[in-house]
Amino acid sequence: MGGLVSGYGDVRMNIVVSGTSSGIGQAIALHFAEAGHLVHGIDLCDATITHPRYTHHVCDIRDELPGGLPDPEIVINSAGTLEEADAIAVNLEGAMRFVEHFCNSPSLRSVLFIASASARNGAEFSRYVASKAGIVGFMKNLALQLADRGVTCNSISPGGVITPANRHILESDELYAAVRAETLLGKWAHPSEIADLAYYLTVVNRSITGEDILVDNGEMLKSNFIW
Repeated sequence: MGGLVSGYGDVRMNIVVSGTSSGIGQAIALHFAEAGHLVHGIDLCDATITHPRYTHHVCDIRDELPGGLPDPEIVINSAGTLEEADAIAVNLEGAMRFVEHFCNSPSLRSVLFIASASARNGAEFSRYVASKAGIVGFMKNLALQLADRGVTCNSISPGGVITPANRHILESDELYAAVRAETLLGKWAHPSEIADLAYYLTVVNRSITGEDILVDNGEMLKSNFIW
Protein backbone atom coordinates (compact mmCIF):
# COMPACT_ATOMS: atom_id res chain seq x y z
CA MET A 1 0.00 0.00 0.00
CA GLY A 2 1.58 3.27 -1.12
CA GLY A 3 1.46 6.69 0.43
CA LEU A 4 3.35 9.85 1.13
CA VAL A 5 6.32 9.56 3.44
CA SER A 6 7.01 12.67 5.46
CA GLY A 7 10.55 13.96 5.85
CA TYR A 8 11.89 15.74 8.89
CA GLY A 9 9.99 18.99 8.55
CA ASP A 10 8.54 18.66 12.06
CA VAL A 11 11.92 18.05 13.72
CA ARG A 12 14.27 20.90 14.64
CA MET A 13 17.61 20.14 13.05
CA ASN A 14 21.10 21.62 12.96
CA ILE A 15 21.92 22.96 9.51
CA VAL A 16 25.36 24.15 8.36
CA VAL A 17 25.44 26.30 5.22
CA SER A 18 28.40 27.98 3.53
CA GLY A 19 28.21 31.21 1.55
CA THR A 20 25.37 32.73 3.55
CA SER A 21 26.08 36.46 3.30
CA SER A 22 24.45 36.93 -0.09
CA GLY A 23 22.62 35.33 -2.98
CA ILE A 24 21.55 31.70 -2.95
CA GLY A 25 23.30 30.79 0.30
CA GLN A 26 21.64 33.67 2.12
CA ALA A 27 18.21 32.63 0.82
CA ILE A 28 18.79 29.01 1.85
CA ALA A 29 19.94 29.88 5.37
CA LEU A 30 17.01 32.22 5.95
CA HIS A 31 14.53 29.65 4.59
CA PHE A 32 15.73 26.97 7.02
CA ALA A 33 15.80 29.36 9.97
CA GLU A 34 12.26 30.53 9.25
CA ALA A 35 11.19 26.89 9.00
CA GLY A 36 12.30 26.39 12.61
CA HIS A 37 15.75 24.83 12.20
CA LEU A 38 18.99 25.99 13.83
CA VAL A 39 21.27 27.36 11.12
CA HIS A 40 25.01 27.95 11.30
CA GLY A 41 26.23 30.05 8.39
CA ILE A 42 29.82 30.36 7.17
CA ASP A 43 31.05 33.17 4.95
CA LEU A 44 34.06 35.39 4.35
CA CYS A 45 31.82 38.41 4.88
CA ASP A 46 29.94 39.56 7.94
CA ALA A 47 26.42 38.39 8.66
CA THR A 48 23.53 39.79 6.64
CA ILE A 49 20.87 37.66 8.36
CA THR A 50 19.34 38.66 11.67
CA HIS A 51 17.30 35.80 13.02
CA PRO A 52 17.14 34.14 16.46
CA ARG A 53 17.85 30.71 14.95
CA TYR A 54 20.81 31.87 12.85
CA THR A 55 24.45 31.90 14.00
CA HIS A 56 27.13 33.40 11.76
CA HIS A 57 30.78 32.39 11.50
CA VAL A 58 33.26 34.48 9.50
CA CYS A 59 35.52 31.97 7.78
CA ASP A 60 37.02 31.08 4.40
CA ILE A 61 36.06 27.51 3.48
CA ARG A 62 39.64 27.04 2.27
CA ASP A 63 40.74 27.39 5.90
CA GLU A 64 40.16 25.36 9.04
CA LEU A 65 36.55 25.66 10.13
CA PRO A 66 35.79 27.49 13.37
CA GLY A 67 34.95 25.77 16.63
CA GLY A 68 31.43 25.70 17.97
CA LEU A 69 29.83 24.11 14.92
CA PRO A 70 27.32 21.37 15.73
CA ASP A 71 27.07 17.83 14.42
CA PRO A 72 24.59 18.69 11.67
CA GLU A 73 21.75 16.77 10.15
CA ILE A 74 22.09 18.76 6.93
CA VAL A 75 25.16 20.28 5.24
CA ILE A 76 24.80 22.63 2.27
CA ASN A 77 27.71 24.09 0.33
CA SER A 78 26.78 27.29 -1.47
CA ALA A 79 30.04 29.21 -1.16
CA GLY A 80 31.68 30.01 -4.47
CA THR A 81 33.53 32.54 -6.55
CA LEU A 82 33.55 33.66 -10.18
CA GLU A 83 37.20 34.69 -9.92
CA GLU A 84 39.14 32.40 -12.25
CA ALA A 85 42.32 32.46 -10.15
CA ASP A 86 40.43 31.14 -7.10
CA ALA A 87 37.75 28.99 -8.75
CA ILE A 88 39.34 25.57 -8.25
CA ALA A 89 40.59 26.31 -4.72
CA VAL A 90 37.25 27.71 -3.53
CA ASN A 91 34.52 26.10 -5.62
CA LEU A 92 35.98 22.60 -5.69
CA GLU A 93 38.75 21.99 -3.16
CA GLY A 94 37.25 24.25 -0.52
CA ALA A 95 33.79 22.77 -0.98
CA MET A 96 35.16 19.24 -0.72
CA ARG A 97 37.01 19.97 2.52
CA PHE A 98 34.03 21.81 3.96
CA VAL A 99 31.63 18.93 3.39
CA GLU A 100 34.11 16.21 4.31
CA HIS A 101 34.53 17.89 7.70
CA PHE A 102 30.97 16.81 8.57
CA CYS A 103 30.73 13.44 6.84
CA ASN A 104 31.33 11.53 10.09
CA SER A 105 28.57 13.37 11.91
CA PRO A 106 26.40 10.64 13.49
CA SER A 107 23.28 12.72 12.89
CA LEU A 108 23.95 13.45 9.20
CA ARG A 109 20.90 12.97 6.98
CA SER A 110 21.56 14.97 3.82
CA VAL A 111 24.29 16.80 1.89
CA LEU A 112 23.63 19.33 -0.87
CA PHE A 113 25.93 21.24 -3.22
CA ILE A 114 25.12 24.32 -5.28
CA ALA A 115 26.79 23.63 -8.62
CA SER A 116 25.99 25.40 -11.90
CA ALA A 117 24.38 24.86 -15.28
CA SER A 118 27.87 25.60 -16.59
CA ALA A 119 28.92 22.17 -15.36
CA ARG A 120 26.73 20.73 -18.12
CA ASN A 121 27.13 23.08 -21.06
CA GLY A 122 30.67 24.36 -20.49
CA ALA A 123 29.56 27.99 -20.85
CA GLU A 124 31.38 30.62 -18.77
CA PHE A 125 35.00 30.75 -17.64
CA SER A 126 37.14 27.64 -17.98
CA ARG A 127 38.30 27.15 -14.37
CA TYR A 128 34.85 28.07 -13.07
CA VAL A 129 33.29 25.48 -15.37
CA ALA A 130 35.84 22.87 -14.31
CA SER A 131 35.25 23.59 -10.62
CA LYS A 132 31.49 23.18 -10.91
CA ALA A 133 31.76 20.06 -13.05
CA GLY A 134 34.11 18.69 -10.43
CA ILE A 135 31.54 19.37 -7.72
CA VAL A 136 28.92 17.33 -9.59
CA GLY A 137 31.37 14.44 -9.92
CA PHE A 138 32.36 14.66 -6.26
CA MET A 139 28.69 14.76 -5.24
CA LYS A 140 28.04 11.49 -7.06
CA ASN A 141 31.06 9.86 -5.45
CA LEU A 142 29.97 11.05 -2.02
CA ALA A 143 26.44 9.75 -2.62
CA LEU A 144 27.98 6.31 -3.13
CA GLN A 145 30.00 6.61 0.06
CA LEU A 146 27.09 7.75 2.23
CA ALA A 147 24.37 5.52 0.85
CA ASP A 148 24.79 2.71 3.37
CA ARG A 149 23.95 5.21 6.13
CA GLY A 150 20.79 6.35 4.37
CA VAL A 151 22.26 9.83 3.77
CA THR A 152 21.10 11.57 0.61
CA CYS A 153 23.57 13.62 -1.43
CA ASN A 154 22.56 15.81 -4.38
CA SER A 155 23.39 19.03 -6.17
CA ILE A 156 21.43 21.88 -7.73
CA SER A 157 22.75 23.45 -10.93
CA PRO A 158 21.19 26.89 -11.37
CA GLY A 159 21.29 28.77 -14.63
CA GLY A 160 20.74 32.52 -14.39
CA VAL A 161 19.77 33.68 -10.89
CA ILE A 162 18.95 37.18 -9.67
CA THR A 163 21.86 37.72 -7.27
CA PRO A 164 24.36 40.51 -6.53
CA ALA A 165 27.05 38.57 -8.43
CA ASN A 166 25.03 39.19 -11.61
CA ARG A 167 24.39 42.87 -10.93
CA HIS A 168 26.22 44.00 -14.07
CA ILE A 169 23.71 42.07 -16.18
CA LEU A 170 20.61 42.88 -14.13
CA GLU A 171 21.33 46.61 -14.23
CA SER A 172 21.65 46.63 -18.02
CA ASP A 173 18.35 46.50 -19.88
CA GLU A 174 20.16 45.32 -23.01
CA LEU A 175 22.13 42.52 -21.32
CA TYR A 176 19.22 41.32 -19.21
CA ALA A 177 16.93 41.21 -22.23
CA ALA A 178 19.56 39.19 -24.10
CA VAL A 179 20.00 36.56 -21.37
CA ARG A 180 16.26 36.25 -20.79
CA ALA A 181 15.80 35.64 -24.50
CA GLU A 182 18.06 32.61 -24.18
CA THR A 183 15.56 30.88 -21.85
CA LEU A 184 12.27 29.20 -22.70
CA LEU A 185 10.40 30.96 -19.89
CA GLY A 186 11.94 34.36 -20.59
CA LYS A 187 13.27 34.95 -17.09
CA TRP A 188 15.90 34.13 -14.49
CA ALA A 189 15.27 32.39 -11.18
CA HIS A 190 15.02 34.08 -7.80
CA PRO A 191 17.24 32.78 -4.98
CA SER A 192 14.14 31.85 -2.99
CA GLU A 193 13.25 29.30 -5.69
CA ILE A 194 16.61 27.58 -5.20
CA ALA A 195 16.07 27.69 -1.45
CA ASP A 196 12.68 25.99 -1.84
CA LEU A 197 14.27 23.18 -3.83
CA ALA A 198 17.17 22.91 -1.38
CA TYR A 199 14.69 22.45 1.45
CA TYR A 200 12.82 19.74 -0.42
CA LEU A 201 15.96 17.82 -1.37
CA THR A 202 17.37 17.82 2.15
CA VAL A 203 14.35 17.79 4.46
CA VAL A 204 11.44 16.20 2.59
CA ASN A 205 13.22 13.95 0.10
CA ARG A 206 14.20 10.43 1.15
CA SER A 207 14.67 8.72 -2.23
CA ILE A 208 16.59 11.08 -4.53
CA THR A 209 20.36 10.77 -4.23
CA GLY A 210 23.33 11.19 -6.55
CA GLU A 211 21.35 13.57 -8.76
CA ASP A 212 22.16 16.99 -10.17
CA ILE A 213 18.97 19.05 -10.57
CA LEU A 214 19.02 21.68 -13.33
CA VAL A 215 17.14 24.95 -12.67
CA ASP A 216 17.63 27.15 -15.73
CA ASN A 217 14.18 28.22 -16.97
CA GLY A 218 14.63 25.94 -19.98
CA GLU A 219 17.84 27.56 -21.27
CA MET A 220 19.56 24.22 -21.89
CA LEU A 221 16.58 22.90 -23.82
CA LYS A 222 15.97 25.95 -25.98
CA SER A 223 16.62 25.42 -29.65
CA ASN A 224 15.48 26.84 -32.96
CA PHE A 225 14.06 24.09 -35.13
CA ILE A 226 14.53 24.84 -38.83
CA TRP A 227 12.72 22.74 -41.44
